[in-house]
Amino acid sequence: MASAPWSVFLGAFVDELSRVGIEDVVVSPGSRSTPLAMVFDRSNFRLRVDIDERGAAFFALGMAKATRRPVCLVCTSGTAAANYYPAVCEAAVSRVPLIVLTADRPHELRGLGAAQTTDQIKMYGDMTVFFREMPLPEGSVGKVAFARQIARESVIRATGAPMGVVHLNFPFAEPLVPDLGVPELFSAGRRPEPPVLLRPRRWADASDIERLNEMVTGRRGVILCGEGEYPHEILDLSRRLGFPILADPLSNLRRYTEAAVIDNYDNILRRDDAPPVEVVVRFGQYPVSKACFTKVGALGPVMIVVDEVESRDFNYLTDVFVRSEPDDFVLASGGLRNDIGSEYLARWADLNEQERARIEGVAHGADSEGRYVLSLIDCIREGSLLFAANSMAIRYLDTFYLKRDKEIRVLCNRGINGIDGTLSSALGAAQSFETSTLLTGDLAFLHDINALHLARGLDTNLTVVLINNNGGGIFEMLPQRSDEPYFERLFLTPHDADFGHIAAGFGIPHVRIEDASAFAEAYREAQSRPGLGIIEVSTLTSGAKERYARYL
Repeated sequence: MASAPWSVFLGAFVDELSRVGIEDVVVSPGSRSTPLAMVFDRSNFRLRVDIDERGAAFFALGMAKATRRPVCLVCTSGTAAANYYPAVCEAAVSRVPLIVLTADRPHELRGLGAAQTTDQIKMYGDMTVFFREMPLPEGSVGKVAFARQIARESVIRATGAPMGVVHLNFPFAEPLVPDLGVPELFSAGRRPEPPVLLRPRRWADASDIERLNEMVTGRRGVILCGEGEYPHEILDLSRRLGFPILADPLSNLRRYTEAAVIDNYDNILRRDDAPPVEVVVRFGQYPVSKACFTKVGALGPVMIVVDEVESRDFNYLTDVFVRSEPDDFVLASGGLRNDIGSEYLARWADLNEQERARIEGVAHGADSEGRYVLSLIDCIREGSLLFAANSMAIRYLDTFYLKRDKEIRVLCNRGINGIDGTLSSALGAAQSFETSTLLTGDLAFLHDINALHLARGLDTNLTVVLINNNGGGIFEMLPQRSDEPYFERLFLTPHDADFGHIAAGFGIPHVRIEDASAFAEAYREAQSRPGLGIIEVSTLTSGAKERYARYL
């Protein structure tokens, strides 16, 4: 059989990705990536374009975080691929599946001064779960079969344990424009049956259950849930053990109003009368709350960590490591039992209600950040996405997102990311929801302002609640705080940006709120219209520590 045009190599690769269930690709325009971009554009993939590679990668990260399915990224050669690195790092640590497809100059041009040419071989280092240097595309039977196998392998690796980043580096020689009129552009080398990826579930046998029961029986403890998605059966596990569930806002467990779900654990653990903790069953990373992991570290309980890969234990306390996905463990742990009765859990629930009443009382008595966040949680629509920036925004949620019977999805880039790519990630995640909200500070918003151009293609709703304290207000709460001039120059960094003018430049609706009583109406109105809208909440930079301390 004679070789087909080289474009069928890429067509087969893209087709096989589709056959394994991948649906989305984000492209940053460039010359060297022309072959990939044009073939994806001709395929049945949902294709989105972002001119900023750094933002594009975070946009794809948000999409993949929301769906838990791999998203493809395409960029040209040179520093374009380097701009993916921050999002690649976040995806790696947060276990988000991405398939990064970087275009490159032919191998022989490296190291000889060719424009936009650098060493892209394993350029993301240990942040990937799989790397492959692809051959120059050609249409031979063997090469087409190879392209399909690498597509399958990429999805296998990206969705494995752990999920993560796959990097394929594609060298292309001129001419760069593929022949899209080839009859078998997508069907060449296609096997009759689509590939199927199965993932059997199992974690323990009877002897494992017996060993765990020996460690929990008669002891008082807690179930500590960090970022993740947990089945409703975790409430049954709590009842059988007599342990409360300390629910990080990113655990998405605050949608349950059962007494066992403890949302004000941060405040409870600061109290002198906090209940003793002798055992901790931890799922996922440690929660946002610093008081939580410092108090747990000081108590030194028996620590049982459930994770599919690693302990993620910077407190160095792991006594038992259960290699399992948290939902598998919960669903298979019916044999776990304890006999401490109901008084311990009831004590946690009572303290939790005390702290809830105090937080609501303080928040409703002042025009503080807390009142705005409480109003947001009251007004947000059922089934919505709530994406939080890092820094103070996620801490506001930890304090003011009080549990209620409302199904919302809470996401945040908490792997190793600071404020980079926040708006892009929220826009990406919002593609999977009819209505979404981003809770962010002003510096995180400014840091990713390029992403506002993506609002033009947003079919769903995203309301940005922008808490503007004109700088890095979080540093008011940290040891760097000082009356010396360096503090404002190096940490507060006041910017005096006019967000109304910025929004107008992108044609985005903007309203500025200076009184909490007007917030709910503005928020509901913003949620009712498609596209991106901004509600700017003006607060003071100074006094942040004192205002927040009233809730603790």
